[in-house]
Amino acid sequence: MSNETSIEVRIVRLPHGRDLPLPQYQSALAAGLDLLAAVPADAPVEIPPGGRAVIPTGVAIALPPGSEGQVRPRSGLAARHGVTVLNTPGTIDADYRGELQVILVNIGSDLFVVSRGMRIAQLVIAPIQHAKLVESGSLDATERAAGGLGSTGLESKTG
Repeated sequence: MSNETSIEVRIVRLPHGRDLPLPQYQSALAAGLDLLAAVPADAPVEIPPGGRAVIPTGVAIALPPGSEGQVRPRSGLAARHGVTVLNTPGTIDADYRGELQVILVNIGSDLFVVSRGMRIAQLVIAPIQHAKLVESGSLDATERAAGGLGSTGLESKTG
């Protein structure tokens, strides 16, 4: 299937990730590429309840200018184990060339073991736009105004 919106992203397998498959989409219309754990086969990483760990992926990428990588949780890990990405979405800037690493946190009640090749997160490539900040003495009025956290309530205002 041809995807007219695809962009080229160069990827390098690092020595400790050479035997792992490259990140890949798991379905034709998936938004994210699955990132794999490049932990040693004989040294899985244990994350206790309430704990966190930085997990290597064994790859580095070169994103084109005007794009970013967003590291996001996998819904199955979150739903089944209470394991998620701590700084979600984690941002990979287009000028970063180091190894992609994922900060996993275990908010579940059981020990979670990260083994080699496990699908631990997903990488979404997205366009970015830089803002030109224009200092002003005031802002235009809106219905919400300065209402902060929770100011719009819990009920839908439509219909």
